[in-house]
Amino acid sequence: MIDKINVRVYAMILKNGKVLVLHEEYVGEQLMKFPGGGLELGESVLECVQRELEEELNIKVKNIQHLYTQEDFLVSKFRNNEQLLSIYYLAEMVDENELLILDPCIEKIEWVSLNTEENPFPLPIDKVAFDVLKKRIL
Repeated sequence: MIDKINVRVYAMILKNGKVLVLHEEYVGEQLMKFPGGGLELGESVLECVQRELEEELNIKVKNIQHLYTQEDFLVSKFRNNEQLLSIYYLAEMVDENELLILDPCIEKIEWVSLNTEENPFPLPIDKVAFDVLKKRIL
């Protein structure tokens, strides 16, 4: 039975036709995902994206623009009592020199080309958001 909603907020940071992604292991599974995470009680979605990027990558972002909000009902792959709601924003790093992996769960970062035939994302909402990003940018 679903008894919780998990609101997730992500940033899509672009550079030279590529988007920044994180590689991390979660519950024994290798994931490639966008930087961001869960909304905390009492914070706005924009505060969430800023906080998550500072916690994960030591960066601040600017020029934040809404890109995509999940429209389909989806149960969390990792918690079957949670409904997910994911929101994606385009953003720019204030200072790329500050980029530093702070979260020990993040194994590496990568810049993934938008000019790719295959959609490399394992999570269903990230797949949709990547396609929306490609249509907007390319």
